[in-house]
Amino acid sequence: MTGIRSNDYLAGLVRELCKLPCETEWIEFKGSNKHPQEIGEYLSALANAAALNGKANAYMVWGIEDQTHNLVGTDFLPSAAKKGNEPLESWLLRLLKPKIHFTFYELQIDGKAIVLLEIGRAFRHPVRFQSEAFIRIGQVKKPLKDAPERERELWRILDQTPFENLLAMERISSDEALRLLDYSAYFDLLEQALPSGRDGILDALKRDNLIRTCEAGGWDITNLGAILFANKLSDFHALKRKALRIILYRGMGRTSTLKEKEVITGYASGFSSMIADLDNILPSNEIIGQALREKVTMYPELAVRELVANALIHQDFFASGAGPMVEIFDDRIEITNPGEPLVDTQRFVDTPPKSRNEVLASMMRRFRICEERGSGIDKVIAQVEHYQLPAPLFERPQGFTRTVLFAHKSLAVMDRAERVRACYLHACLKYVSREFLTNTSLRQRFGVEEKNKAAVSRYIREAVDAEVIKPFNEDASRKLMKYVPYWA
Repeated sequence: MTGIRSNDYLAGLVRELCKLPCETEWIEFKGSNKHPQEIGEYLSALANAAALNGKANAYMVWGIEDQTHNLVGTDFLPSAAKKGNEPLESWLLRLLKPKIHFTFYELQIDGKAIVLLEIGRAFRHPVRFQSEAFIRIGQVKKPLKDAPERERELWRILDQTPFENLLAMERISSDEALRLLDYSAYFDLLEQALPSGRDGILDALKRDNLIRTCEAGGWDITNLGAILFANKLSDFHALKRKALRIILYRGMGRTSTLKEKEVITGYASGFSSMIADLDNILPSNEIIGQALREKVTMYPELAVRELVANALIHQDFFASGAGPMVEIFDDRIEITNPGEPLVDTQRFVDTPPKSRNEVLASMMRRFRICEERGSGIDKVIAQVEHYQLPAPLFERPQGFTRTVLFAHKSLAVMDRAERVRACYLHACLKYVSREFLTNTSLRQRFGVEEKNKAAVSRYIREAVDAEVIKPFNEDASRKLMKYVPYWA
């Protein structure tokens, strides 16, 4: 798996590892042992050991003498190695579960061929190879099931360690940490003056757990710091697939792409430019007034902003190879993030959101990038109703969450499902405001004149028949009938 590291950095890392008095549970030195099965088992063992030892990565190094740690070189070439007819890397990745980040680097150090394998730590579940999990105890690799105390401790750590607290980069200088992070944006978002000295900047970032002091010297950058303030997410190889992608299509399908952009900066430092990029791409209409042309976007900016922020915050960061995405079609916008919602999509309006990433969500609210807890989707629905757009659609395709905003469509061409969804979300919005859906309120939502209230009564009956709304008082007269969501 490809990574971006300078040769000087990698050579320096190998030399630092060689200075250790002996192998650790998260470091393994090899001469030229290149048996694929053995490598796969070590991937599992070292990834799990890294999690147990609080490390972001584990390492295997070929071309190092085990006892002396002298550079002796190796004839192992992972780029050319195969298992059967399959490239070694893809074979290893296919048999690992869950998928983890690992990268082979082929180096020349002091004229010796060295191979470094960088292995991301286990997350959420112990890493298994060919359905079996392994662990390192001292310098011995063994099945995890044969070490029940280690297995219990590993599960405890995996259950309690949130994504934000894991490390995106270890053991770097203060200059490198400040180069990788847009620290000025951090102070701008907090509306604080930039400290005059480097130490003041580092202390502030450390207080918010964006960076940490490293036991081996220097600094570690946490996932929280990298995902919020990276100058380039691609500098952090475990996070580069988490950059927001914006794709504009021609028509209503995905066969013809007009434009694609990847927002490479951190979510907090780059959010304003992210929304500006979207605003420039989203279709708009020109309204000609008495003297001026006014550009009016087809979708409420507040709604788009909130839904993009939600996609960033509530995604499953442990879903490998997937990130948040905004897709723009002629008739709709689809905003998708990895990870199925933790709340029933039918209850998005009234239920406070549950986030997998509470620290990230708290920071984004602190920077006023997203709404206060529980109010965001309410505002989205209210904006959609104000623009008299079709009701948004909340979906949960396998492993993902998707919200769809639709372009304007006249009530006359809406189908039954669209009318029912609009009635239901209108009832939800009214209920959380301690009001009720009525014929009058629904006429206002759809922009229907009073003389056509019979048609609106028919739409209400459709929603009642679909069992998404119900009368608040069954005994009330038809003129005074009020409605609430089915769950009220």
